[in-house]
Amino acid sequence: MQRSIWILNHYALTPDLPGGGRHFELGSQLVGMGHDVTVFASAFNHRLRKKVRLLDGQPWNLEEVGGVKFVWLPTFPYQGNGWRRIVNMISYMFRSYRLGKRLPDLDERISPPDVILGSSVHLLAVLAAYFLSRRFAAHFVMEVRDLWPQTLVDIGAFDERHLLIRLLRVLEKFLYRRAERIIVLLPRADEYIVGLGIDPDRIRWIPNGVNLSQFSVQKPQALANGQFTVMYVGNHGRNALKTLLDSAKVVQSRGCSDIQFVLIGDGHEKPRLMAYGEQLGLVNTEFRDPIPKAQVPAALQTADVLVSVLRDLTLYKYGISLNKLFDYLAAGKPVILTGNPLNNIVKEAQCGLLAPPNDPDALAGAVINLYKMPSEERKSMGKRGRAYVSRHHDYEVLARRLQQVIEELFDDAGGKNSACNQAPG
Repeated sequence: MQRSIWILNHYALTPDLPGGGRHFELGSQLVGMGHDVTVFASAFNHRLRKKVRLLDGQPWNLEEVGGVKFVWLPTFPYQGNGWRRIVNMISYMFRSYRLGKRLPDLDERISPPDVILGSSVHLLAVLAAYFLSRRFAAHFVMEVRDLWPQTLVDIGAFDERHLLIRLLRVLEKFLYRRAERIIVLLPRADEYIVGLGIDPDRIRWIPNGVNLSQFSVQKPQALANGQFTVMYVGNHGRNALKTLLDSAKVVQSRGCSDIQFVLIGDGHEKPRLMAYGEQLGLVNTEFRDPIPKAQVPAALQTADVLVSVLRDLTLYKYGISLNKLFDYLAAGKPVILTGNPLNNIVKEAQCGLLAPPNDPDALAGAVINLYKMPSEERKSMGKRGRAYVSRHHDYEVLARRLQQVIEELFDDAGGKNSACNQAPG
């Protein structure tokens, strides 16, 4: 049966923009299954730090991409992670709710929702989804892509006693208790949520994934100078890219002049990282601008090795679900992963080498080991990684799991109206 599914994700993107494309990919698969999918996203792009998809003064815009309807909303502009970003989040919450409650009357292409999925990172997007679900008597699903506010505490951004953290603790419990289903991306996030007194029967695991049809495994397109390329693609933010630059210095000091490091992406830490690279005197490292998601597969094919660097965080005891890591595996390349996450996909798939967190010497050693390794052995690693992601993280497979979650809502005793019209407790 066709369902009208609304997804509220502040940072949702289409493939022509840089960043993750989870809800475009899941949405396009659901459309192929016969559903109607509408995504509410901010027109202020977090990666590009500028407005896209909207003209000045335009109150909102509807765009259809791959069968998925994207509703672009104007939100407050910001740079970095200061107060302006908080206002940006608040403006998304209010605009998505105010437009959403009137949208089926404003545009005949938008059907009233049967299901509304509110996706973090931030909880205000989920709160707007909850209020819209009440407005339309629709089923409410909460998707937890990041364990806010726990993540903010674990990365050291805020102290546990901070007023903002205490307010977010209240909000997260409010939302968990009202969600009919809770979708988590981290494999052990259910342990955290159950620890808050939430029924585990309402929690479902649907990790990030990849559209394998976009990745054709080809012979590496070496750089013009024939160098061995180690590539990172992703956000330049609160991660361990400083360790990657330190490892590039180690490689350079060991005289491995054929090894080139390439970092593609953007983020609030990028200017500092570029300055740090200059301070180290790196001649083997290149920073490149972010690229649209649709161009990532081709970019990865130019690399010999792909690297993902994690900090040593308590948060990783719940596991990881990194978009870039699944892209890496789909590209059929050997991968270096630093860190100690609960679910070590590189180890499980036997598709690369591991290094401890915050250890530039160990990371440099892994790079040099792969550089010296016979090309056929590296190729075998890449094949194992692609086979792993094909079995476990193809978006076609993940979308079927999401569809099953949606149908469970309608199969539950009492039906849609009695489940959704109850007064909040």
